[in-house]
Amino acid sequence: MKVVIAADHGGYQLAKEIEALLQELDVTIENIGSNCADSVDYSDYGIPAAEKVAKGEYDRGIVICGTGIGMSISANKVKGIRCALVHDVYTARVTREHNDSNMLAMGARVIGVDLAKEIVRTWINSDFEGGRHERRINKIAEYEEK
Repeated sequence: MKVVIAADHGGYQLAKEIEALLQELDVTIENIGSNCADSVDYSDYGIPAAEKVAKGEYDRGIVICGTGIGMSISANKVKGIRCALVHDVYTARVTREHNDSNMLAMGARVIGVDLAKEIVRTWINSDFEGGRHERRINKIAEYEEK
């Protein structure tokens, strides 16, 4: 699996922790986010990460900012992206199983490092169930085509 990671100044430290976890999980990664605490605009990182996933350059993407909200909004503006803002392990699993999320957003100021790692581990290892959920995902894709 190939994953792109992007974070702004509020999430860059957590992104480093997540990057290390993904390496342990033998996931191919590229970090295209900020690498310092200097203030930047989350959309400058979230949108390019989402574009890479939408183009098929990466299987999934992880975006991190202070709350996760700005990154999730930015990523979801890209056609074909289903970015889920997650703060717990249950929704990390269900967003893959039911929503086929291809991007994960987290807030570094909202959750701790250990929980974030468990969220990522769960999200990476969960699969889309298809079935009735596929019909719903297809409706979203059809709307995007309008």
